[in-house]
Amino acid sequence: MKQSILLLIASLLTTHAFQTGITSSRSRATAVASSGPLFSAVAEEETAVKNDLLKRDRYVATNRFTVRQGRAAKFEKRWADRSSRLAELDGFKYFQLMRRVALDDEANSGIDPLASTNPFGNYVSFTIWNEKKDFNAWRGGEAFKEAHGGTSLFAFVTTMVKSAMVLTGAPKPAFYDGLLQQSTIPDQVPETVNGWRSVEADGVNLLPSEAFIASNQFFVPSSNAVAFENRWANRTSKLKECEGFISFSMLRRDIKAKGHGVSPMGEEEPTYVSTTVWKDRQAFENWKNGNAFKEAHAEKKGEEPKEQPQQPPAPLWSKPPVPVFYESTLVISSPDGA
Repeated sequence: MKQSILLLIASLLTTHAFQTGITSSRSRATAVASSGPLFSAVAEEETAVKNDLLKRDRYVATNRFTVRQGRAAKFEKRWADRSSRLAELDGFKYFQLMRRVALDDEANSGIDPLASTNPFGNYVSFTIWNEKKDFNAWRGGEAFKEAHGGTSLFAFVTTMVKSAMVLTGAPKPAFYDGLLQQSTIPDQVPETVNGWRSVEADGVNLLPSEAFIASNQFFVPSSNAVAFENRWANRTSKLKECEGFISFSMLRRDIKAKGHGVSPMGEEEPTYVSTTVWKDRQAFENWKNGNAFKEAHAEKKGEEPKEQPQQPPAPLWSKPPVPVFYESTLVISSPDGA
């Protein structure tokens, strides 16, 4: 146990040091990589593809955590007790701490028993920013250091030790372009104190669920990205008309993102993730069993008579989508929603 904790602390310290030098190293790497005909050819190809992709509506920063068995309530308490000015920052839109749940859990509470075997964890911090530059300003400012115990080396190490006691392995950041953003204006914005929720957490019981999240992970090769996005852009959606709908984002992985603890994306990770936030699980079930779901997943009818194709169209993904479900707590929202 002690050895694993020491290894985790070393890993976290390494990523902290990595973040400190990321700006200068990125500048040097850019200067080297941006010379020569090979770079020019690759850049032209990437630009051509990028121009056909959908424009980013939001920027979404996530961090994935694997919490040790029996430590979930302590983990949530650390989040509830942290210092953060998130809600007061320019460009902030929405935050939630998501814990993975099993869909067949009637009580809709508790950690998905399968999540402990998932390398990408059972908790996700999920923050929506209006623009990527807003996120970068936060990550490079004092508010980030305060929230992550980085005001001094002692404070940072103390934070890392506490993390090591509840986590298995280091957190895994992932960043996304938020596409096809839809959201409703909240009837009531959760109250914050100095930019963060003021919630009583005892470290024994899980915090109350405040929303339900249905996501679908898609494994789409880059060659199919444009077709995949167009398919979603052209589908019928009546989410805003559904009772209990809060927000929707199609998340496109920002594979070029750099920073604290970021690792190259592996083939086992999804390139796209649809993320729909509902008021509660019942609202999700009502949508799933209603006409809005059927219309969204039905094929569009063309003006010409449809002929039976000789072969079904090839899927746009390399393996079947994977549905994942969460309930969220410590929700923070801007007055105009996500």
